[in-house]
Amino acid sequence: MKPQTDRIAFKGVLYGQFARIGKALASPHRLELLELLAQGERTVEALATEASLPVANASSHLQVLKDAGLIEGRKNGLYVHYRLAEPAVFDLCRALRGIAERRLADVERVVRSYVGDRSGLEPVGVNELLSRLRSGQVVVIDARPALEYAAGHIPGALSIPVSELKRRVKRLPKRKEFVAYCRGPYCVFADQAIEVLKSHGRRARRLTEGFPEWRAAGLPVETGASQEPRP
Repeated sequence: MKPQTDRIAFKGVLYGQFARIGKALASPHRLELLELLAQGERTVEALATEASLPVANASSHLQVLKDAGLIEGRKNGLYVHYRLAEPAVFDLCRALRGIAERRLADVERVVRSYVGDRSGLEPVGVNELLSRLRSGQVVVIDARPALEYAAGHIPGALSIPVSELKRRVKRLPKRKEFVAYCRGPYCVFADQAIEVLKSHGRRARRLTEGFPEWRAAGLPVETGASQEPRP
């Protein structure tokens, strides 16, 4: 058996390695960058724009995440493209989010102050959506930016970024029900899409979670550009 001093030293070094992950996650900006990368691969510049960070700051945060083994990068010409190192990184972020939701009362207060009252959005769970998709009863709208849609989306979903929906809504069928989704439970793109759809006489509901949760559940995923809907 190893001496007590060796065991203490071993645990100190071992838990120090585990703590590297915790230290990498101990930043709101880095958590947001991981949430964005859960949508698909992105360049430093694209991440900086989406997270409202200077490119230099975004690059520094990404380096911390890379050093901790949470993300990987690849060089393509002048640009570095980043992605999550493995699907379990999103599972880790999701677990962190879930604990915060259950244990920190301030989370609900902060969410309500931003997204408001969602009681009128008629949430749709994954199982219900799967059933309605099989029967052809709904049209699914991906309200995220087109780049994220192309990287991965729910099969059969239409890519209609919320910024384009007002212009395109008249081409959507009137007799169908719509289900909108976006990046996750705190993303408001789907909320905004439902507001636009309802204001134009369409029946619309919101998927309870987002695309990363759909993929993490092992459900089918498609990639590539969207097709225009039939009126």
